[in-house]
Amino acid sequence: MSDRDPQPVERQLPTEEARDLLALVREIAQREIAPTAAEEEEAGRFPREVFTLLSRSGLLGLPYGAEYGGGDQPYEVYLQVLEELAMARLTVGIGVSVHTLASYALATYGTKQQQVEHLPAMLGGGLLGAYCLSEPSSGSDAASLRTKAVREGEEWVLNGTKAWITHGGIADFYTVMARTGEDGPRGITAFLVPGDTPGLGAAVPEKKMGLKGSPTAQVHLDGVRIGDDRRIGDEGQGFSIALSALDSGRLGIAACAIGLAQAALDQAVAYATERRQFGRPVADFQGLRFMIADMATQIEAGRALYLAAARLRDAGKPFARQAAMAKLHCSDTAMKVTTDAVQILGGYGYTADFPAERYMREAKVLQIVEGTNQIQRMVIARHVAGPEGR
Repeated sequence: MSDRDPQPVERQLPTEEARDLLALVREIAQREIAPTAAEEEEAGRFPREVFTLLSRSGLLGLPYGAEYGGGDQPYEVYLQVLEELAMARLTVGIGVSVHTLASYALATYGTKQQQVEHLPAMLGGGLLGAYCLSEPSSGSDAASLRTKAVREGEEWVLNGTKAWITHGGIADFYTVMARTGEDGPRGITAFLVPGDTPGLGAAVPEKKMGLKGSPTAQVHLDGVRIGDDRRIGDEGQGFSIALSALDSGRLGIAACAIGLAQAALDQAVAYATERRQFGRPVADFQGLRFMIADMATQIEAGRALYLAAARLRDAGKPFARQAAMAKLHCSDTAMKVTTDAVQILGGYGYTADFPAERYMREAKVLQIVEGTNQIQRMVIARHVAGPEGR
């Protein structure tokens, strides 16, 4: 309804290179992603060509080392790139976040030989990754996973089913957590499994209320054989690798949530300044002005929170508590802001003619993925008040 262009987010970036990077990302988002986002989400189409472009542009390995094809960027910069991408289309922002999560284990815990052999293709070779931790019967209780890996000589044979896997069925590589030993967290090991390995397949993607362009599917491992050279880290180290990856991944979700919320706010402001009732723009009415002020404040607070956590990470300091707080606050903010955006648009907000209703449907999943917000509260409480049952 409005031709009003949203103002770019004012960002505090550490270098001129980072400013140029964000300008490139904004250009790609506005030219290649945003114009077709609504149509492709409605059709449930995954934009693989966009990810190919992002890979060629050096945007799929930003927080990893340049020696392996990464961008050598701090998380403070990488997360703001994610925010810009999610602002244009959440499927793309989430996709880059998940790819980064899937690359984490090898980039952080892999041997030098493994990194030299695999990382260049993963970070800049057009490949797309998936992260396989959850299962049909182990979601929040991830340490109870049942997928097994049995050693036979210099090979491992994997059997089991993973659930809720973003990029399931289309990924080129899967970082898989499987049980190699005793029950509980100490019996889990991480593996890097190529997407074309015999015995690896995916179910029909889930039918979701939002993020329809991002495939989410069960992944089946039926006698999948891989060499021991694709084991990441030590036997039994997989669960600690998985949790470490999720600390960083939660910051990715937080940044995506703020990007989605910012898009909803921009839509609401554009509509409210153009829509006239009782002879003046509806943005002149105090009730809506206060809603917009609250939305903007919540977004700024969320952005500050995820960036504070990112700077701790970049400094090599503990950041798990702050990552959980950022994921909790930012995803709750996305849900609140997108709901308010629908309200500001009134009847139009409930129609597919405007993206507000899509933003609201997409926001809900951010309160669930990579640890529900109830789990985030448990993590935060343990850091603040100590473990339960002392």
